[in-house]
Amino acid sequence: MPTQAKDAAIQEITERFQASSAAVLTEYRGLTVAQLTELRRSLGAGSSYAVVKNTLTKRAADSVGFSDLGPLLNGPTAIAFIEGDPVEAAKAIRDFARANPSLVVKGGVVDGRTVDASEVTRLADVEPREVLLAKLAGAMKGNLTKAAGLFQAPLSQVARLAEALKEKKPASSTDEVAAPAADAAAADTTPETTDAAADTAASDA
Repeated sequence: MPTQAKDAAIQEITERFQASSAAVLTEYRGLTVAQLTELRRSLGAGSSYAVVKNTLTKRAADSVGFSDLGPLLNGPTAIAFIEGDPVEAAKAIRDFARANPSLVVKGGVVDGRTVDASEVTRLADVEPREVLLAKLAGAMKGNLTKAAGLFQAPLSQVARLAEALKEKKPASSTDEVAAPAADAAAADTTPETTDAAADTAASDA
């Protein structure tokens, strides 16, 4: 390939790396053109699946900071450049690989970070965005309900306590008045008072 053509190919691969939310490197040995077309369509609008030359791809990867992809660039390589949801694309690749074992996932790049084949598989196992949002909304609703209960409980307890004190207040006031009177009566019946009364009675006799 002439140098100018090589430079153009490297530039194209570089731009695809930069424009994609994810890029999955695969080995396609044994797959037919029809199967590759099927995989390309399953990736969704905006995504592409292209057979690449390893040496040119390595130079492109190096230029955008993905040098870790170097060891993966051996054998027949094709890259799925994803411009949509990486999770959905990973699911499509996983499902295709299950039906067509000749497709081997090597690894790739997700959100600017190089990943290995196992991480691509884990990405495919992530629940759909709508399901995750629904679970998050449910968790938030549950926490808000609990929080509201915690806020309401002290207020209701304070209200009950205030009502109880209000009901007991008249009785408590009476008791407070009665208590000093009882203490005064008890004080009048002391031994000293009794002795004085006895001396008075003896004098009269």
